[in-house]
Amino acid sequence: MKRGLLFLVSLVFGTGAFAQYPAKPIRLVVPFPAGESVDATARLVGQSWSAALGQQILVDNRGGAGGTIGSEAVAKSPPDGYTLLWGNVGPLAIGPGLYKKLGYDVAKDFEPVSLVATLPFVLFASPMLPANSVTELVAYAKAHPGEINFGSTGVGSGLHLIAELFKSVAGIQIVHVPYKGVAQALPEMMSGKVQIAFNTIPAFLPHVKAGRLKALAITASARSPLLPDVPAMTEAGLAGVQGGSWHAVVAPAGTPRAIIERLNQTLVATISVSELRNQLLNQGAQPVGGSPEELRKFMQTEGEKWGRVIQSSGARAD
Repeated sequence: MKRGLLFLVSLVFGTGAFAQYPAKPIRLVVPFPAGESVDATARLVGQSWSAALGQQILVDNRGGAGGTIGSEAVAKSPPDGYTLLWGNVGPLAIGPGLYKKLGYDVAKDFEPVSLVATLPFVLFASPMLPANSVTELVAYAKAHPGEINFGSTGVGSGLHLIAELFKSVAGIQIVHVPYKGVAQALPEMMSGKVQIAFNTIPAFLPHVKAGRLKALAITASARSPLLPDVPAMTEAGLAGVQGGSWHAVVAPAGTPRAIIERLNQTLVATISVSELRNQLLNQGAQPVGGSPEELRKFMQTEGEKWGRVIQSSGARAD
């Protein structure tokens, strides 16, 4: 009822009724613990965005259940523009297919604001693995079915599902070894107990430069300036293996259109500033921006894509 009333007010009074927005600080819910890469990026963008809005953006970390707990909290918040969600591929695209019971409907309970950035994954390999390219890895895996282990940050995580997609497209048999965090997988990759793992570029980049890990391919249509010598999956003949993490901002459903437009315009302008763009690029993130409608279509496509991978792999939430 409250959401419907706010919507009618927006129709009657138009943009002018919300000319003073925001009149107080905005709470930006990050559905992951403080200190993680998602949180760091949210704080980086939030700091610049608050200057554009003329109000402070307060980051509220609400981690748990793959980001779904914090996302549900935002879905049930008043649609007044003062509670926003720093969305991610996990709760907005993977969660709906992974959890039998979810406290929100991505299509019905959120108003898209804008896509912020995308982060492709990289296929990393142990230095002990006798393969220095994706082609060699696939050939080795086919000659040794079930002998290659791949690490991830847990069942149903983006790092698990991109490996399942790779496994399916390449037609190989590899074994999943889930960990609670990246730090646990690193020693076993270096020792050769776990041969491969997907991750974002910054997470393993220092180890690649030090020769402790190998980077075989990036799950994007083009190479990354951070790893210019690492080919894209398309160059290895596996164009179907594309995907990664991403950041987006959404608001509770029913948030007045005038507020959504104000948020969108200021956010897109913020991530267009060269200094912030360079900071994001150095983190392995590609700044995007775009309209609320483009984000809605993107989330729908991502949800369908990862839903198919979840179904085919048989992944279930822990």
